[in-house]
Amino acid sequence: MKEGDLLLEQMNIFDYMRQPFKIDKPIRLIELFAGYGSQAMALKNLGVEFEHYRVVEFDRFAIASYNAVHETNFPVTDICDLKGNDLGIYDTDKYCYIVTYSFPCTDISVAGLQQGMAEDSGTRSSLLWEVKRLLDETQNLPQILLMENVPAIHSQSNMPHFRKWLDYLESKGYSNYWQDLNAKHYGVAQNRDRCFCVSLLGQYNYKFPRQIPLNLAMEDYLEDEVEECYYINSDKAKELIKNLLDSGTILDDNAGTERNGTERNGTERNGTEAH
Repeated sequence: MKEGDLLLEQMNIFDYMRQPFKIDKPIRLIELFAGYGSQAMALKNLGVEFEHYRVVEFDRFAIASYNAVHETNFPVTDICDLKGNDLGIYDTDKYCYIVTYSFPCTDISVAGLQQGMAEDSGTRSSLLWEVKRLLDETQNLPQILLMENVPAIHSQSNMPHFRKWLDYLESKGYSNYWQDLNAKHYGVAQNRDRCFCVSLLGQYNYKFPRQIPLNLAMEDYLEDEVEECYYINSDKAKELIKNLLDSGTILDDNAGTERNGTERNGTERNGTEAH
């Protein structure tokens, strides 16, 4: 057993002090920064019954995809225009409300400009604090909060702000659990590392799922035959391909040339003979 696995196996004080959270009411799902609804899709794949209760998404193409995938009819919505009452959280004794808030990673990702997520900074990643505003304006708090974002959310520069966020949630009565999880450890043939944070309203215990063996490769996802309608066949695409062929960037199978323009009949790319 690896050291990291051993740590996961160890008991902590919360195992004794807190009870696990159980959902025993109908679920109403509220998706902030919904995208095309990957978290709703996850619930469906798990066979969980829930209501698409509120969907907040600013991008018109993303919400169009959401409605097409989930057969819904939600409008484009800017989280900055919402009020706490717009979330419609009431009758919490009858319903379990799950709020997802995977806010933009644009300004905290190592692939971006890394302008940060500080409150009132005006960056796209600082839209996290709109969630704080909504929770402050809501009379009834959701029982479950779920966040997914890039691991850089707890980098040296971003950790003070992430800690501020966690402290805020604790002040509202939530128990927070966060951990980096990689898709390849949960049956998906992709090396995708993400930070997940689960917040439960009350003093509850939570454990992230155990890793499972990976039995798939990328080839398992590929189809043997693809319909012609899924191929790009536009004038711009043809022009792009022609330019790439003319420059020698890609191989022309009909011409029998390599990317650098050398012949394929026994000749390497650097022009030397293959033996």
